[in-house]
Amino acid sequence: MLSDLVTHLRQSMGILHKQDIQIAAKGLGESWNSKGILLGDDCAAIPNRDSYLLLAAEGMLPQLIETDPWFAGWCSVMVNVSDIYSMGGEPIAIVDTIWSQSPDSISELLAGMKAAATAYQIPIVGGHTNCRSAYNALSVAILGRAQKLLTSFNASPQDRLLVAIDLRGQFHPDYPFWNAATQAEPQQLRENLAILPFLANSGLCDAAKDISMGGIIGTLLMLMETSNCGAILDLESIPRPDGIPLERWLISFPSYGFLLSVRPDKVEKVQALFHTQDLTCVVVGEVQSSPQVILQSRSASVLFWDFDRDTLTGFSKPKR
Repeated sequence: MLSDLVTHLRQSMGILHKQDIQIAAKGLGESWNSKGILLGDDCAAIPNRDSYLLLAAEGMLPQLIETDPWFAGWCSVMVNVSDIYSMGGEPIAIVDTIWSQSPDSISELLAGMKAAATAYQIPIVGGHTNCRSAYNALSVAILGRAQKLLTSFNASPQDRLLVAIDLRGQFHPDYPFWNAATQAEPQQLRENLAILPFLANSGLCDAAKDISMGGIIGTLLMLMETSNCGAILDLESIPRPDGIPLERWLISFPSYGFLLSVRPDKVEKVQALFHTQDLTCVVVGEVQSSPQVILQSRSASVLFWDFDRDTLTGFSKPKR
């Protein structure tokens, strides 16, 4: 039943973690917008002459660092790279911050980071290392540049919602991660990502978001919140791997996945770009002016989120 699905999704850690962002939004107050840089995107877009510098950072799950350090190192690079491309940019360089209990405990983390940096051709140029910590932890920051932006603030009513994703992979045995990256050809990884800045620079799309740890559903909420919109999400249209339950897939992190908000007359051209790379790109819903997210399945529908009552991250486009 749709009501059971709503309950399951709203209690998922991916959604709860996104709500933790409210603490930062409230704690920083208006200072985060003092330079006119809107917070809530996958990266901070900093105007720089005739382009934008893109700046982002990610911290890795402590459990993943402990149980699968090589993959944690790989993911620390991959997720940051994805954030840059999701905004129509190209990465310049990354830095890392590592805390460990001993020098030996960081070798696999570094190996995973190096493998991903080589695959995506992004240099690691510095950071901070502490091998006398009481715990193991890893965060990575990235710098990129974009000529034109894909941004979370530009979704508009009547836009079509597209999911672009690589279904050629497998789930991590212990975490909700769909791994379509570590066994793929590095050149293919880079060519797949290059579609995003092409979309931005060609004017085919101006609103997008990387599908993150909140999965498709959490990413949709963030996109709608920042754009002051709502959406109807057609659950039957969502592409997913064979045999994977919908409730699991909706809150999974794909290694290559983007949610795009596209004007109706541009949809076919956008889809064609992904299809030429054997990637899946499907219309899964429509943006609405009403600030509600509705889940629809065949003839049934249910209210999932009402932004007039519920805040997710606390960041949104200033209302005029």
